[in-house]
Amino acid sequence: MTVVALLSVAPVIEDSMSDEVAKAVDALEAYDVEYETNPMGTVIETDEIGELFAAAQAAHEAVDGDRVSTVLKIDDKRTKQTSAAEKVEAVEEHLGRAATSDSS
Repeated sequence: MTVVALLSVAPVIEDSMSDEVAKAVDALEAYDVEYETNPMGTVIETDEIGELFAAAQAAHEAVDGDRVSTVLKIDDKRTKQTSAAEKVEAVEEHLGRAATSDSS
């Protein structure tokens, strides 16, 4: 089983959050997960749902602040293993092109 999730952890502040977001991303290193950070969150893949929850908790707790916002969206497909990359590839197959805008 592969669990794919989108995790977003950030302090609720007016200034730049990048230093605190970096703490959350760094906390994931202690867990058996693969991850990739993008502008809106971090995509996490793991074989164990418990490992996902533990990693998300560690990321949440790594952020300093009076108020921290965490969003965790999970796709737990139990009948077939599908990676995050395969999900994107399936969309691109239907599009007939890369799933990004053409910036030219």
